[in-house]
Amino acid sequence: MKSTRHFLLDWAEQGRIPPENLRGSLSLTGALPSAADWRRFLDLLLLWLGTLLVACGVIFFFAYNWNDLGRFAKFALVEGMAVTALVFVWRLGLERIAGSAALLAASLFVGALLALIGQTYQTGADTFELFGAWALAILPWVLLGRFAALWMLWLALVNIAISLYYQAFGGLFGLLFSPQQSLWVLFAWNTLALALWEGLAAAGVAWLRERWAARLLATASGGLVAALALYAIFDGHRGDSLAVPAWLAWLAGAYYLYRRLMPDIYVLAGGVLSIIIVMASFLGKHMLEGRAEAGAFLFIGLTVIGLSAAGGWWLKRVASEETR
Repeated sequence: MKSTRHFLLDWAEQGRIPPENLRGSLSLTGALPSAADWRRFLDLLLLWLGTLLVACGVIFFFAYNWNDLGRFAKFALVEGMAVTALVFVWRLGLERIAGSAALLAASLFVGALLALIGQTYQTGADTFELFGAWALAILPWVLLGRFAALWMLWLALVNIAISLYYQAFGGLFGLLFSPQQSLWVLFAWNTLALALWEGLAAAGVAWLRERWAARLLATASGGLVAALALYAIFDGHRGDSLAVPAWLAWLAGAYYLYRRLMPDIYVLAGGVLSIIIVMASFLGKHMLEGRAEAGAFLFIGLTVIGLSAAGGWWLKRVASEETR
């Protein structure tokens, strides 16, 4: 069903609303944000920017003054910031956005504290252990917080830990040495997270209905399986034979989920972009191998243009259907 804004814009195009009265009509019907809406937006923007900048400021403060601060001063500063953030969480409560922002800041300070311990005592631990311990340490807060941004932080930490683990050991317990094994693990992890997120959101968990978080997970999952497909194309003799079928299966699943069940133009646009990139790479690999001919470049260019035009036309149709 079309929104009030779309109705008014359609009427303006049909000449039923004079151009000079369009803005007034949008304001009267609430189609334009009010002053209160703008104040709320700016409050939230400044709150999150302030939280992230304070956390980054503490980290950069350590980096710049590392040689000038004593061991106890460093620990006192970062632990004091973490305790202060937790006091704000206790005073404000997790039901308020400011309390959730304070919990996010405390989670970031935990990472700074773990890094400080590693640098101060030179524990010899691998980097992946830092991120793994960080994710494990804040997991109770993540579970209690029921907050999308905090979950995205936790999932990012796990992704980084997995990537660094494979860089250090080359495979699970040193047994898998294929370069794309880490991509498979990350793809499986992010796809599982996306499936659980969307499933629980559809089941009625209100705080999981943040579409930006689900789209971020879909971007990670789709980007990783597309990377696997590209790896299979450009390194065919060592590429994984399951990569391209997995990419096609992901596209089919994304189409069914985000076109039929819960329409989401962003994820569908990502799928279209993935098709264009993989197809252009496939053609480039097989048509330009050995020699680069002008005709091959022309054909690849026309293919990209054609796929882009077709994808844009289809996405426009999908978008128009969603507003009816």
